[in-house]
Amino acid sequence: MATSNNALAVKTREKSGTTAANAVRKHGGVPATLFGHGAHPVSIELDARAFDELLHAGGKNQLLELTIDGGAKDTALIRDVQRDPLTRRVIHADLQRVSATEEISAELPLVTVGVPLGVKEFGGVLDLIVRAISVTGPANALPESIEADVSHLGIHEHLVASDLRLPAGIELDMDPATVLVSIEASRTEAEAVAAPTLEGAEVPTVAESESDTPETA
Repeated sequence: MATSNNALAVKTREKSGTTAANAVRKHGGVPATLFGHGAHPVSIELDARAFDELLHAGGKNQLLELTIDGGAKDTALIRDVQRDPLTRRVIHADLQRVSATEEISAELPLVTVGVPLGVKEFGGVLDLIVRAISVTGPANALPESIEADVSHLGIHEHLVASDLRLPAGIELDMDPATVLVSIEASRTEAEAVAAPTLEGAEVPTVAESESDTPETA
């Protein structure tokens, strides 16, 4: 079971395959695979409750400290989590061995900070275009998320990837010109601006159209 936000005890499994995996799930476990560093993949079992708690605590992007079969130590990252489409319970996970200082790539969630000026003062709407940021950096230096200050953004203004202030040692691994967040006028506001143009236009009536038709002898 997990003993801290990034510590996880795992057990190796002698059997693999669908039948063995289902047996693990029946007694409250999660079948998983540990791979990487040139070693053969190892079938392991995680405690379902402990693993779920770790995920909710932001552990998906953190370096995990594994204790294998109560003795051997290893470090790894969660690379994939499969969930049941109906119950949303975790049914399988892939963990990749990495050393603490190893340079890795990761997708970190983007979290906006502050209320945009265009939203607060002019009733605009924040459009979160990109929800995850691609970065590279040491495994033990990856933050749980990337924060973006959007408080200065006005209507029709946007934030691009190069505007982000990344933690020390973390580098952007995507196009710096990628638009992440934009502030747009609300639909109601846009319709209000367009309405006078439509209402002020002179549209000929049927009677007017007939009166303009030349009389024939």
